[in-house]
Amino acid sequence: MRHTGGTDWTADRGRDRLDGPLAALMEETGASVGMVYLLGSGERVLRLGFVAGVPPPITAPWARVSLDEAIPVSDAIRERRLVWLGGGQEEIARRYPRLGLVLPYEFLLAATALADRDDEVRGGIVLLWPVWHPPRLSEREREAIDTFARHAGQRLREAAVEGGAEWPPEGEPRLLPAPVRRQEDPARAAAALDFAERMPLGCCALDLDGQITFINAAGADLVGSEASQLLGRRPWEVLPWLRDPLVEDRYRAAVVARQPTAFTAVRPPDVRLFFQLYPDEHGISLHISPARSVTSGKADPAALAPAPAAARVSHVAQEPVGALGLYHLTHLAAALAEAIGVRDVMERLADQIVPALGPQGLVLMAVEEGRLRIIGHRGYEPGFIERFDGAPLTSSVTNAQVLATGAPVFFPSYEEFRRAHPTAPRQEGRNAWAFLPLTASGHPVGSLVLSYDRPRPFPAAERALLTSLAGLIAQALDRARLYDAKHALAHTLQTGLLPHTLPGVPNLEVTARYRPAGHGMDIGGDFYDLIRPTPSTVLAAIGDVQGHNVNAAALMGQVRTAVHAHGTAGAPPSELLARTNRLLTDLDPGLFTSCLIAQIDLAHGRARLASAGHPPPLLRYPGGSTDVLEVPPGLLLGIEPSAEYPTREISFPPGALMVLYTDGLVETPGADIEAATVSLARHLDGSGMQNLDDVADTLLRHAQHTAPRTDDIALLLMRAARQPEA
Repeated sequence: MRHTGGTDWTADRGRDRLDGPLAALMEETGASVGMVYLLGSGERVLRLGFVAGVPPPITAPWARVSLDEAIPVSDAIRERRLVWLGGGQEEIARRYPRLGLVLPYEFLLAATALADRDDEVRGGIVLLWPVWHPPRLSEREREAIDTFARHAGQRLREAAVEGGAEWPPEGEPRLLPAPVRRQEDPARAAAALDFAERMPLGCCALDLDGQITFINAAGADLVGSEASQLLGRRPWEVLPWLRDPLVEDRYRAAVVARQPTAFTAVRPPDVRLFFQLYPDEHGISLHISPARSVTSGKADPAALAPAPAAARVSHVAQEPVGALGLYHLTHLAAALAEAIGVRDVMERLADQIVPALGPQGLVLMAVEEGRLRIIGHRGYEPGFIERFDGAPLTSSVTNAQVLATGAPVFFPSYEEFRRAHPTAPRQEGRNAWAFLPLTASGHPVGSLVLSYDRPRPFPAAERALLTSLAGLIAQALDRARLYDAKHALAHTLQTGLLPHTLPGVPNLEVTARYRPAGHGMDIGGDFYDLIRPTPSTVLAAIGDVQGHNVNAAALMGQVRTAVHAHGTAGAPPSELLARTNRLLTDLDPGLFTSCLIAQIDLAHGRARLASAGHPPPLLRYPGGSTDVLEVPPGLLLGIEPSAEYPTREISFPPGALMVLYTDGLVETPGADIEAATVSLARHLDGSGMQNLDDVADTLLRHAQHTAPRTDDIALLLMRAARQPEA
């Protein structure tokens, strides 16, 4: 049996270096769709580089994916694991609502990271299967995917070295051709053609891009057109009565799910037709037959043949809005619903609109203090666009005027634009513009400008689509600005409660880090402090208040104040925790707090430790070995007023490094926290005598690399200075 591991991975030095391996992987695993994403060094955005089994219009909304999004390939890369969705549409909708909303079809999905031999992620791969695939991957399929991931990661590394700053490449992803059919005998091919032409019912073939590659005479007659006018065109583009979102939806369902689909449509004036689509990896076979007559009520028996997901298309005169326009609008709506801040809205907007609707330029502006401020843009030189930043709402420019009227303005050609604005500057090559007001809850929040290289007629349906789009963007932008305001307030509160600087201590190196979890308002209850009760002693504290909200931050401020006051007064660790605990039980805040106190006697090279349910500290000895220090456990602060906190005394010689941290550094859902702590200790063991700031950053990177962080992280490192040699 052939495995992808047998592929010649040394061939192909150009951008097609993954063509053969990806095709071999899909054949080996039986996958119907394959997508390879590329990741540049230090970037947080994946770019779609290779596609197989599905046409570009369907993958366009997924051309750029943030690593922070709740998307299978992003999760697979962040968590460094294989993401498998084997439960069909129900599991996809539950785990990835946005994906389930935009692609509400039955398919199975796998995603995993592509890493090179140095374990640096270079991209990711997504594979789709029809639902008749078993609900679990076989060992052979997993092995094939793992083999591809290893070798593809190394190939992408080579491509990145060759491409330099130009990697990953911009532009359309590379589309792998469909598998070549075996060569048919000419006589058999002619016989098949004669058979199709003799059929009294319609026979039509579409490629995966939806374009008609063959239609027999009966099919052309049923749809009321000449075969020559249909070939090379999509049915819904050339036949006005098929311009219905449902037609494109059934086509997408056939391509993505690789399952038969069907729909009925009315050819004017009253000819009702039944369309059945049968897909495979080469394209779609389309069967056309008369359905129930609108006037006579009689039914053709062929129209009663069962077909899954059958639906009816009403004859509504529509103008085309571009291939899959409503599909892209749904995708954008789902993406904007997940946007957080204003910058996030801009990135999602640019990543979705440009591939979906085809503008070459995009400018997003927000109303701030009576002026339009540019949030972001694509397709423009910074020098050109900066002249419009800060334009007053009363100015005569169209992007401000549309906010005054509330109505969008479209310029199908440069001549029309010039008549309206004779002196306005023009980005070279632009020949059509759409100016869209962004209004939410009756008040203006900004405007959006789209520009195109070619003249564009902007038919009524497209104008309606863009107007709906503007409404979605306005709501998302309004929410995002509110979030940014709350985030700024939370950040100010958080930084105000943590120490701005740590006191300098002779013969002791100290550094600290705080990293929010990256969810909510980025505010939590983690804290650290360093206190000097006497010239020769130092007291270090680290703690974690339950929760991620303003209440947790406020309680954190109270706990830190109490710890600082008792520590400055010279209370030993056990007494300090006992006093703070009694304070919290009196306050009864409804939140509990973990805390660890380390009192270090630099003169004698000793340290005393006491813990209130906090993760154990790490101690790296001058010789290089690292211990996880087991401190006698005490109750969390705020539970029992009479709780006691035993002390452990240890040696802290010159050159020793102590690491205090909160559980966000080692705790992830479903993982063994003790094993994670041991892994962290081993990593610290190999850190050597680096600069202390470098050690702190290394520990944070190790934690992020091991598994995604779901909690805040506070980190405090202290190293006793070595005594100079005599």
